[in-house]
Amino acid sequence: MVGGRLTLKALVTGCAGFVGSHLTEALLGMGHKVTGIDCFIDYYPREIKEKNLRNAKKNKDFEFVPESILDVEPTSLLKDVDYVFHQAAQAGVRNSWGDNFRIYTDNNILATQRLLEACRDSTVKRFIYASSSSVYGDVQSLPMKESDVPRPVSPYGLSKLAGEELCYLYWKNYKIPSISLRYFTVYGPRQRPDMAFNKFIKAIDSRKEIEIYGDGEQTRDYTYISDIVGANILAMGSGIEGSTIYNIGGGARTTLNNCIKTLEELIGKKARLRYAGTQKGDVEHTYADTSRAAKDLGYKPKISLKEGLKKEVEWIKSG
Repeated sequence: MVGGRLTLKALVTGCAGFVGSHLTEALLGMGHKVTGIDCFIDYYPREIKEKNLRNAKKNKDFEFVPESILDVEPTSLLKDVDYVFHQAAQAGVRNSWGDNFRIYTDNNILATQRLLEACRDSTVKRFIYASSSSVYGDVQSLPMKESDVPRPVSPYGLSKLAGEELCYLYWKNYKIPSISLRYFTVYGPRQRPDMAFNKFIKAIDSRKEIEIYGDGEQTRDYTYISDIVGANILAMGSGIEGSTIYNIGGGARTTLNNCIKTLEELIGKKARLRYAGTQKGDVEHTYADTSRAAKDLGYKPKISLKEGLKKEVEWIKSG
């Protein structure tokens, strides 16, 4: 017990990544014990991920396993674990085509299946899976609802949908409760260097050219990192049974062009833009209906886009 609150043990996969590192710190801050695993896939520099883990490594309740889920015996990770937060995945819509798809099937599908299989004979109370709005593809109407038939238009989206289906299979056949959280465009401090806002902020500040795919009028529902972490904590504390899916969005959608205008205002410099063709696998619009998450989990996004972008600009400028 910590301050009258029950101490739990969690496994966080991808604990050195953008979402995983923030989630790990939040759980430790609540007084819980955390085992974190991350294999430092070379999608972006390892030193960035090492920096993400600095705070967690100072905590005596954190155990770090620098391995791939595919290379360890998953049951060894689950000893006395109450909750699994499966954040680990090969990211990137545009890189998921061709021969690269094998990386996605291994890290996003097979790794998820191995973890769920290991949960069969464990103390795990709930498996919380990081899914993506990419599972929807190009929908006919907005906002996107969990009841919409998913039709991903990228191999990445397909791999995340497969993970959701695996969660359902292991609930249906082995009664492993699971919650899949469909993240809508996460941003904020520690955002991956390949992600749009990270690149845009650095480019505007250094007066370098930004390449925009399409006309910039495509819209996204942007979700600040603390709201994503909060959704995971709510999922852990919920009494929801079965295998359930929830949209986790930021509460509004904005065009890419408007986002760039906001960044120009925050940075105090004008962006240099070059518009290029659209990219295969990119969807035109995303917008989350979060009413199910609000009703079942009590989820409500707290950080506006301008406030969140201000925090990310400050983080990048701080070095």
